[in-house]
Amino acid sequence: MAHEIRAEMVANVMTVDVAVGDQVGNGDSVVMLESMKMEIPVLTERPGRVHRIAVGPGDVVREGDLLAVIENPN
Repeated sequence: MAHEIRAEMVANVMTVDVAVGDQVGNGDSVVMLESMKMEIPVLTERPGRVHRIAVGPGDVVREGDLLAVIENPN
């Protein structure tokens, strides 16, 4: 089963903190966003393996845009 991580606001992508194939745990940072001069880490909600990264540094995302897909180990 896969878990999609989506943007919760309009923001700029500062960094992508994972690569496809990486194992992530609950609460790990996937992407760092910047909005209104604030840095906002986007964290995983469950453990798994990074299946897809849909953004890169410098991209502008809107609310609901796909950031990454995490495959869960079930």
